[in-house]
Amino acid sequence: MIIGAGQVTDHPSELSPSELMVEAARRAAADAGTGGAQIFDGIESIGVIDCMSWAGGDPGRALAGMLGVSPRETSRTLLGGNSPLGLLGDTCERIQGGHLDSVLMLGAEAMNPLIKQVRQGIPTGWGDPPLGEPDRLVGMNMEASAAAEMAAGLMLPVNYYPFFENAIRAASGEPAAAHMEKVGRLWARFADVASRNPNAWAREFPSAEEITTVGPDNRMVSFPYTKLMTANINVDQGAALLMCSVAAAEAAGVPPDRWVFPVAVAGAHDHWLVGERDSLVRSPAIAACGELAMGHAGVGIDDISHVDIYSCFPSAVQVSARELGFGLEDSRPPTVTGGLTFAGGPASNYVTHSLAAMTGALRAQPGGRGLVTAVGWYLTKHAVAVLSSDPPEQAFAAFDPQDQIDSQPRREIAVDYSGAATIESYTALYGKEAPTTGTVSCLLEDGRRAFAKSDDADAIAALIDGNPVGLPVQLDGAAGFEFA
Repeated sequence: MIIGAGQVTDHPSELSPSELMVEAARRAAADAGTGGAQIFDGIESIGVIDCMSWAGGDPGRALAGMLGVSPRETSRTLLGGNSPLGLLGDTCERIQGGHLDSVLMLGAEAMNPLIKQVRQGIPTGWGDPPLGEPDRLVGMNMEASAAAEMAAGLMLPVNYYPFFENAIRAASGEPAAAHMEKVGRLWARFADVASRNPNAWAREFPSAEEITTVGPDNRMVSFPYTKLMTANINVDQGAALLMCSVAAAEAAGVPPDRWVFPVAVAGAHDHWLVGERDSLVRSPAIAACGELAMGHAGVGIDDISHVDIYSCFPSAVQVSARELGFGLEDSRPPTVTGGLTFAGGPASNYVTHSLAAMTGALRAQPGGRGLVTAVGWYLTKHAVAVLSSDPPEQAFAAFDPQDQIDSQPRREIAVDYSGAATIESYTALYGKEAPTTGTVSCLLEDGRRAFAKSDDADAIAALIDGNPVGLPVQLDGAAGFEFA
């Protein structure tokens, strides 16, 4: 169970990643109340979420020295927004199996000092983590994009998630303006929650209209997303969870009102390459993970008191909500944290903040249950966790429905295809003032999927200003397209 949760937001941008983690860890120990210091001093394992600004090596060993503890083991996750739930599930299994009694799980990013270093050549001064690998690595990774996707300009989250958004809009049949008004209202709900989160990175929280309106401080990034619809990675934040067995908490005298129980965690990935997925608007992995986690907890989505849906971009929230059966107009907010745009998007570590916020929400509502989701890469890796403020009737369980997901229909990616195709979805990447590249996903008559791009201003305008899904195009065999 979780007995302590700590968060830190460094607006002066003065702390290193390790200093952010140390401070978050100390806050987690204090948050546990009576007995927290005893559990903290006897930590048997330190698990660190992958950190872009302090990458590689064995950061847990360095943190152990800074914190004055002597863990038996250290672990580190691989890159991905799903990794905190992966580590949570792994930790709970090891505590339940008797391998560990107490664990510190934490992560941080100090992106602004790092960006300053890169731009100005100023050393950060915080050095690298200790060389060598930790005792355990948690998670998996492979090349995230197919060669054909990269050739068409798809290689970053800001390329892919707008692609999903346009597919969602087309599938709904809504006019573009009406759809974006709805997306603006959704994102404003995240901003509203962030406005009440003392650990949120942002300090100004826009309205739905401000989120969707393009202006000097809210430029278009990748159609149809403005800056205020994208994850904000330029943050300096840390979060930590102190976890232990019930026996350890009872022996240390940790008050039961500090206890929060992970009931179930499920994790899997959709077909790894976006181009191979049967649909751009569905996620069999989220559906399966949600069904398993909630099924084990004996609850449905309507029984969940608090929800935190991973929110790097609006399309991720919409896909997840659909698969989980959560209504985005529901009276329950879709987040307890505030989302990666407003609360802050510290790379792989956002969900550690979600879990910390969920811990507080569940403590405040005895008998409640919470659901947290996580996403890695391009709607690729997924995890769902159910937590409870009360001791669950069933023991913790972790689920991996990967075999079920792998059996789902899979498309072939057409390589170097020349000929007729039909637009399935699209986006346009912007420079500072104007769009520079338009990208399309196309379906061929035989069911294969192909990708192409164009730098032609008229073609880009036809994508942005029109309703191109379903229109015919000609692909040139070299990752280019033109309207038929």
